[in-house]
Amino acid sequence: MVQELPDPQRNEVLTQHLYRYLQFTTQLEQLVVNKTMLDIAYGRIGVDLPRGMVFDAHKIYCDEAYHALFSMDMYRQVIDATGVAPRIGSEPHFFRRLRRLLEDVDPSMRLLVELLFVFCSETLISGTLDSGRDQQVDPAVHEMVKDHAKDEGKHHAYFASFLFHLWPQIHAKYQESAAALIPDLIMTFLEPDRESLVGELCGYDLSRNEAEQVVAETFTGDVVSEYARATARHTLRYCREAGVLDHPAAVERFHELGLIEEDQCPASMQSAPQKDRTWKGSGRF
Repeated sequence: MVQELPDPQRNEVLTQHLYRYLQFTTQLEQLVVNKTMLDIAYGRIGVDLPRGMVFDAHKIYCDEAYHALFSMDMYRQVIDATGVAPRIGSEPHFFRRLRRLLEDVDPSMRLLVELLFVFCSETLISGTLDSGRDQQVDPAVHEMVKDHAKDEGKHHAYFASFLFHLWPQIHAKYQESAAALIPDLIMTFLEPDRESLVGELCGYDLSRNEAEQVVAETFTGDVVSEYARATARHTLRYCREAGVLDHPAAVERFHELGLIEEDQCPASMQSAPQKDRTWKGSGRF
């Protein structure tokens, strides 16, 4: 049904998808990740970290601000170049989902949930930053994504190490609850915004039923689960090595959300021997 739309509307589908991606990046980096980077940089998280990690939080803050800046710059340029007005809502889906999760947890856990979400997002995002080499991808978009991916590879390594400092310092009374929340935090980042997409498709003269059919057949449960497992494979490995999956509630929730296969739990999800993930300091930058 979408392929049969007139060329101008099919082009707008792609343009709105780019707006959605750029908005996601801008708000993730500025409103979520950089809030946490400031908390780390100024010692407000209650976790002992090596001095090099604290200092590098300042550097990551600058990187993330730049990612937000070039995403917003691209957003403005696309509007000027295409004349297509964005109609994607004021905030991305992940932000609403994260806010609901924070509202539902005990206030004493909210900072911890924010830290764990940033760990998830920073170890997940590098797996999503691939514009490919398809000649149909605008060169400016391709170069922007490639630039972003280069920085996020470093941030990925930083937050992989961060989890191994954080997890042993979480009070025992919070570990079980925190472990069971991590799968939801992963899906908060990865889950498609179906309702927004349905609303957008209705604007292309598709009926509500047709729009819902397109979204349902595009984002089937199997497709979403396969994508989530592939994207989260490193995040899941770090969780396993750090001891997150020593908690049965976490294993159960990972399975419920399709992030691990049934034959992977619970016996085969025992903690693997922990690798040396000591952060090597600002030399990595």
